[in-house]
Amino acid sequence: MSTHDLFDLHGRVALVTGASSGIGLAISEALAEAGARVVMTAHHEAPLREACAGLADGGLPVEPVVMDVAVHDDVQRGFAAALERHGRIDCVFANAGISAGPGPLTGRGRIESVRPEDWARVLGTNLSGVFYTMQAAAAAMRPRRSGRIVVTASSAGLRGDGMVGYGYVASKAAVLNLVRQAAIDLAPDGVLVNAIAPGPMLTNIGDGRMHDAETARLFAGRVPLGRLGQPDEIKGVALLLASAASSYISGSVISVDGGVLAQ
Repeated sequence: MSTHDLFDLHGRVALVTGASSGIGLAISEALAEAGARVVMTAHHEAPLREACAGLADGGLPVEPVVMDVAVHDDVQRGFAAALERHGRIDCVFANAGISAGPGPLTGRGRIESVRPEDWARVLGTNLSGVFYTMQAAAAAMRPRRSGRIVVTASSAGLRGDGMVGYGYVASKAAVLNLVRQAAIDLAPDGVLVNAIAPGPMLTNIGDGRMHDAETARLFAGRVPLGRLGQPDEIKGVALLLASAASSYISGSVISVDGGVLAQ
């Protein structure tokens, strides 16, 4: 197989959650540019349709499906719609996630300040939502004995990070072991399961707080490369894990963090 063919996704169908902005939008664009038909999903309809239209206007094969990953039945409905239309799902990116707010180093995110309702909300999206997405993906892929499931984790799931909230670090650590567990479960059926662990990225998570100059400076100061990552810098790893180029990779976590975990 040629190097070009290794990364070719023509004829494949992909589904990306949290696709209306940031990392999810970048992943959707990368997969579509490689030839995949991409089902872009998100909770809020207006920004999803706007993001999808932007890619479609550029000639990319994308389509929107409104879906709240924190609601099991909604995930089932979204996957059913994609399967009914395309008959298959070859690659799923469980990317949707939300912020847990400031961490303890900010003085506003100490453990005593975490409200039960905020804890439940973050884990509902970042952990249960990932599980529901992986579960639906497995059901679609196992009978075909082929597929790729990729989870967006975080460098904050691989070590403590005082800049981010408790629910975030807990949920991102938990999804990494979900990835390992599912990789074992699905390996006999030819389904590969992996994770990407971004470091601090310039996205809209947390109501766009990374666009605040002071917040960005504080996060960037903890990155050896001295800056925030851009969503487009996830594209290469996403394409690797979606394609034939990753045929012997499963249960792995690939960090894209500017050197954060090297410290």
